[in-house]
Amino acid sequence: ASQITDPELFPSLLFYYGMLTITATRGNYLVLSIPNNNVRKQYYEYLLEEYQRQNKKYINLNDLGLMFYDMSYDGKWREALEFIAHAYKDNSSVRSMIEGERNIQGFFTAYLSVSAYYLVAPEVELNHGFCDMFLMPDLQRYSGVAHSYILELKYLPRTATDKELEEQAEEGRGQLKQYSRDKKVTTISEGTALHCILLQFKGWELIKCEEVSPKC
Repeated sequence: ASQITDPELFPSLLFYYGMLTITATRGNYLVLSIPNNNVRKQYYEYLLEEYQRQNKKYINLNDLGLMFYDMSYDGKWREALEFIAHAYKDNSSVRSMIEGERNIQGFFTAYLSVSAYYLVAPEVELNHGFCDMFLMPDLQRYSGVAHSYILELKYLPRTATDKELEEQAEEGRGQLKQYSRDKKVTTISEGTALHCILLQFKGWELIKCEEVSPKC
């Protein structure tokens, strides 16, 4: 117990409890990964609970749940996604530490994991690329879910020019169209309306939140 926080031993504890599994090897090293979406959800729910406990700006999870309902059953996605983006901006203590595309992705995943209507799958390989986030409808438990989502998160520092932002946005639109044509997406989202959403940040400011038609 006294050695539980040892960086060399702690991964073994996570493996023992089933929080990590061996997925590959690199020379003498093991590659440990989160084994499935259920465990991933536990991780992110813990992060959100800790955020709730320490943050003075308490999140009204009931209101957030209603936004997710509108998103999954009625296709009204903008309010929920903009709510998460504004929470990221407002949380100055987190913002100063995690500014960047990868960490914005983690922030969104933590929030979206609250929704019971989706299995949140980050970094899914689709059509020879990796989408930032695929919200897979949990139709076994909620057969009424009528909308599924692919999210592409883009980040540039506050010093980025308008030209750089537009070039990056155009790249994101192309990636969303590419991902939407993957057979895996077609199969999983069958029976639902697929929405491809581009979210672009300049520093911690959300400057673009748009839906991209996969048919264009």
